[in-house]
Amino acid sequence: MPKLIRITTVPVSLNILLRGQHAFMRQQGFEVIGVSSGGGELQEVAQREQISTRRIEMARTISPLKDLKSLWQLYKLFRKEKPDIVHSHTPKAGLLGMLAARLSGVPIRLHTVAGLPLTESRGAKRKLLEFTEKLTYRCAHRIYPNSQGLCDFILQKKFTDNKKLKIIGGGSSNGIDSAHFSPECLGEEQKKELKKQLGIHENDFVFVFVGRLVGDKGINELVNAFVGLQNENTSEKAFGTTKLLLVGDTEAELDALQTSTLKEISENDDIIATGFQTDVRPYFAISDCLVFPSYREGFPNVVMQAGAMALPSVVSDINGCNEIIHHQTNGLIVPKKDVDGLGRAMRRMMSDPSARKRMKAAAQEMIVSRYEQKQLWEALLTEYKELLKTKS
Repeated sequence: MPKLIRITTVPVSLNILLRGQHAFMRQQGFEVIGVSSGGGELQEVAQREQISTRRIEMARTISPLKDLKSLWQLYKLFRKEKPDIVHSHTPKAGLLGMLAARLSGVPIRLHTVAGLPLTESRGAKRKLLEFTEKLTYRCAHRIYPNSQGLCDFILQKKFTDNKKLKIIGGGSSNGIDSAHFSPECLGEEQKKELKKQLGIHENDFVFVFVGRLVGDKGINELVNAFVGLQNENTSEKAFGTTKLLLVGDTEAELDALQTSTLKEISENDDIIATGFQTDVRPYFAISDCLVFPSYREGFPNVVMQAGAMALPSVVSDINGCNEIIHHQTNGLIVPKKDVDGLGRAMRRMMSDPSARKRMKAAAQEMIVSRYEQKQLWEALLTEYKELLKTKS
């Protein structure tokens, strides 16, 4: 039985971003071990996916001493378990996992790229992150960018050569389970009850954002655009009340929001911050449009999830987003960091119901036809089998 180790920096990635994939590989004859930093979600992965898990702490920030300790622990784990494949996700787990796997002689070393933090870095930090990215790719046998845009960027920056790169399936790290993310997941009475709990009225127009509430997700721009939209509506009396639903946690230690943004979120009655939610489907179900103005992504699950639930999206013109969304077909694309452009797109979603209805109808069909989860899993399974055959 081939042994497969999947590794992410934090357990939420192992639990949510790769949900179901571990169990699928186990059912196909692999012994699967999940590795990540500690937390309740690591145990949740073990129970739901019926796989073994190992806790190895990894810092998300640049922490040389902690990183050396994590590298040593990973090296010892790989020497003990003797996996056939180590497959890493997320930047820090990729660097430490691929380096430890190479040092310990793991025969098949794979890394998925799902976004590059370095794209928003400058100066010495940018150079350091570029170096670590190149080191990760050098230690791996295959690199899997989860979007064409990322693949092009990696080649443009000469992080590795083309023969190591491959996009699995149509893109994404885990595809979309359209049976799970379905418009029918919540009944009308449940929607009414959730709206009542959140203070949303039946005729309110609801924009939703799902993800980390941090600067590089475009939250400062989103809040500014929303406030501008509110002011227009008040002066023109053009529309009913508009709500902005923010589903996710802040991460002040990594990428804090501006003080003015935090103040607006706290004091504006029409901005509703729910905190982190394990099940985001109810929040999509009561919303009219996803707004996702991120600065950088690989292949954002949130945009696929919203589309599967028949929500049109307003997204920034970045890798992944501009592959999932076709402008004016299933959503609108705006320049990143453009508050005015974001506001205009949000206004159009509110004021043009026929265009929104057309985009809503296209959203679900486009996602299901291109990114169904089982198709991606099968493509990855084929990749594993071919690599194992080559190795043997």
